[in-house]
Order: sequence, then structure tokens, then C-alpha cells
Amino acid sequence: MSRDNWYKVDNVAKVFLATAAKRDTRTLRVSCTLWEDIDPDLLQEAVLSAIQIRPQFQVRIRRGIFWHYMEDTDIQPVVTEEHGRVCPILYVPGRPMLHYRVTYYGKRINLDLFHAISDGTGALEFLNIIVLDYLKLKYPGRYEETTIHSGASEDDLNQDSYKQFFGSMGLKGSSLKYAYHPGGLKLPYDQLQFFEVHMPTEQLLPKAKELGVSLTSYIGARFMMAIKEDMPPRKRKTPINVSMPVNLRNYYPSQTSRNFFNNVNVSHVFDEEISFEDLAKEFDEKLKANLTEENIKKQMDNFETMEYVAPVRAVPLFIKQWVVRYGSKITDKKVSMVLSNLGVQKPPKEVAEQIQNYSAFCSSGNLFSTMSSYNGDLSLGISSPYSNTRVIKNLVRGLTDEGINIRVYATEVIR
Repeated sequence: MSRDNWYKVDNVAKVFLATAAKRDTRTLRVSCTLWEDIDPDLLQEAVLSAIQIRPQFQVRIRRGIFWHYMEDTDIQPVVTEEHGRVCPILYVPGRPMLHYRVTYYGKRINLDLFHAISDGTGALEFLNIIVLDYLKLKYPGRYEETTIHSGASEDDLNQDSYKQFFGSMGLKGSSLKYAYHPGGLKLPYDQLQFFEVHMPTEQLLPKAKELGVSLTSYIGARFMMAIKEDMPPRKRKTPINVSMPVNLRNYYPSQTSRNFFNNVNVSHVFDEEISFEDLAKEFDEKLKANLTEENIKKQMDNFETMEYVAPVRAVPLFIKQWVVRYGSKITDKKVSMVLSNLGVQKPPKEVAEQIQNYSAFCSSGNLFSTMSSYNGDLSLGISSPYSNTRVIKNLVRGLTDEGINIRVYATEVIR
């Protein structure tokens, strides 16, 4: 592949590049589990086919004087059986490497991706292309007419949509206060522990409908209550803040495969007793208020404004990265956890019978949970840097007390 093409990284990618660390590698994982064991040779062939459809992932990140940039690379992906940690390090400054990795284990195909390259939406689309190409090779002739293509041109897929849809200049400081952080001591050796929680949507949806709230609000309120139950009484006046990424493609006509999301926040102070039912309704009201088109567009413009401040653009990269790291630390102090809803997964209907489920994880320095559903199964992918697991136990207990059937899987850690 020619190195003639290069791309300036978007503003979100700049944050990931400045803050990637051994524990929080700024890597996300999306996985698809089939009904049969994976053939590694066919998967290797499928990945090589998929990158012809999504060459945007075949890039290497380089350092410039003022900002990072991406250029096309000839490095070829090599599929391996999964070993080592979930969400591994996929970016090392100055080291030639791909910033994604495809692995398999049993019936599962994993795509680990450095978040500077794409977001959850782009990663899931790339994973589904890999899965479809794998099934085409596995069952010759059965899925030849099936495609995954939005009709987007290569320019559309490469688009920096933050810049494309930037409206007007305007900087506004955050009104969020420092939030309560659950967990206490962190795991040694820069580890994260990952929990995969599955539950039937047919049991969850009636619970949320009964309260008149969305499933996102129901799960978000459950997490809030789980954190509150682990909260010392003296900390009850400190807000619990749940941050939620929002797919901006739902607000702008973008088909980019690069990052295009923003975050909204829902906070609550447990200085008075409140029932779960009332908390879920309050969560839902605050979330809906944050998701108005006017608010989302103001946030996007606010985030992108710094890109157009001339003195900032002229500052050398190493100084910018120090400033970004400092700002990110301040932001992290205002967030108790992140809840990222990747939505209902909809692979091509022709291959749906071959797919058992989907799951996702994201590295983090704090508590982080993804949320996605497929074929009647809701999956939570929880990442935790903390030694104690009380919040996860509280969450599971709260759901089982409501009659929800739960399956939980966890990675091993060294203590």
C-alpha cells in the first residue's frame, strides 16, 4: 500500500494519543461469538480481505512538530489466538506498528483497536465486515450476494467530521463538580479486570417500560445505586456522575469511520434518601435534556473551538500533550464512571443465524462499562482498575433482586 496518503488526526484522537498509558491503553475491544469454532486460516484471509474494504484502519500514527498525523502503511495484520490482556497496548510512540489487532479464542473473534483510529461505531462496522468475509470463506456460495456497505465514498469514510460540521466559535467551561470515585486501591502491575455480564432483554425491557424510562437510563441508574451502596456516609454530598458517549452520526449526516462522538453527563447527589424508581426517572429526564439537538451541537462546537485558536495551533506538540494530559486528569476527577451504549447490533440478516452474541470492552483509568444487545441478550462489558469488586457485586445483586437472570464472566488478575 502506498504511503502517499496522510491524514491529520481529529481532536478526540489527540486526547487518546496524549493520555495512553500502561493501564489505560486507550484501546477498545469489540467481539463477535459464532456458533462454531473459528478457523484461524480462514480468519486471516478474511482480515486481509476486510482491509481492502476499510483501508482507513491500515494506518500508522506519526509525530509531527505541532500535531500527530496518520499515514498509510504496508504492515500486514497477522491473526493470532488470544493470549495476554484484553485491550492491549496498540500505540507506542515511534514504533512502526498497526494500531489494531484481530485475535480468536474458541468461537469468538476479537478486534482490539487503538481509540485514536476510530470509535465504537467504526470498530463494530469493521468487525462485521471481517465476520461476513469469514463466513463467505467458511460457506462458499452461501453469502456471495450479502454486503456491508453504507454507500460512503473513501473520502466520506476518512472525513474528520468534527471539522466538517463545526458550527461556530465558543468556549464554555464545564459546570461539573469533582465526582465520587468508587473502588479505593487499584490493582497492581497496571492491570485492569474485565467483567462480562449477560441478561435477557425480555426481562429488562418490561422493567424499564414500567418506570417509563429508556433501557440506558435503567442500567445507568442501577450503576448509580450500586456505587452509592459502596459510598461512605461522609461522602454522600459528593456527586456521582455517569458520563455517556453519544454517537454524533445521529445528529449530523456523517458516514465517517473515524471518531465522531461526544459525551453527556448525568449527576446525582445522594444527600437524601431516594428510591431506585425515582432515581431512574430522574436519570431519564436529565439524559433526555442533555440529548437535545441544540445541546449536542453546542457541545460539539465547544469541543472543536480550540482547534481554531491561532496561538494554540502554533504551540509545539510536546507542550500541547502536557496541557491535554493535565486537562484530561481534571475531567477524569469529575467522572465516577463511563457508560457507553453501543446499541442493538444489526448484522446482515442473512448471517444473523451464524452469530451467537456480541460484546465490547474499553480500557479505562476508572470504572467503565459498555452496553450492547443482540438477539434478546444484553451484554455489559465492565472494565475496572480497582482491587475490590463491590460495585459490580452490588449491580448484579440489584438486578437479580428484580428477578433478572444474570450470567457473569471475569478475567483473572494478579493480586
